[in-house]
Amino acid sequence: MTSRIGVVTFPGTLDDHDALRAVEQCGGEAVSLWHASDSLNNVDAVILPGGFSYGDYLRCGAIARFAPVMDSVIDAANKGMPVLGICNGFQILCESHLLPGALMRNEKMKFICREQRLRVEVTDTTWTCAFAPFEEISIVLKNGEGNYIADDETLRMLRDNNQVVFRYLDNPNGSSDDIAGITNDRGNVVGLMPHPEHNIDELTAGSTDGRGFFESVLKFLSARV
Repeated sequence: MTSRIGVVTFPGTLDDHDALRAVEQCGGEAVSLWHASDSLNNVDAVILPGGFSYGDYLRCGAIARFAPVMDSVIDAANKGMPVLGICNGFQILCESHLLPGALMRNEKMKFICREQRLRVEVTDTTWTCAFAPFEEISIVLKNGEGNYIADDETLRMLRDNNQVVFRYLDNPNGSSDDIAGITNDRGNVVGLMPHPEHNIDELTAGSTDGRGFFESVLKFLSARV
């Protein structure tokens, strides 16, 4: 049976269709989810995509966290459903307290758009199990508020519990400890700033390294069945 991966659309979202296409390209069934509905439509995993500024005038991800769909996402994540937050989606996961820390303006106060080198630090999550340990990958990065911050105790906890999933090889935005992505202690919720959905097709990307994210969750879901 083909796994169903839901992609949530918030007001102004522009990368939801890229994420839906990435799911299909990698062999899953892509399901559109609407922010104002509390139904997850019987999906097996959820992606919170990036590419919008809904409520950013208050704080990145703060308004979107209170969308009706997020109560369902939080409940499902706490029960073990795989959830991936990309860019703005990462911000929402932090605002929802599914992941610790917060995202703030880039260190040099400039929007960044480029191919970014990352190192895969952890491969035992639902979204990274198809990668090799310490594999170096290239993923599109585009953000203005991608600077991950956390207090010293939280950073120590993330390191000690192997919850730093990706690190920048050339830190572009000042993120603490070169963090590009983290996971919860259970390994089913992952948030990262780069956009793997843009690295699926050789025709439009500098690499196809983004496929590993979607292939990972499909591998995990297939093994669970």
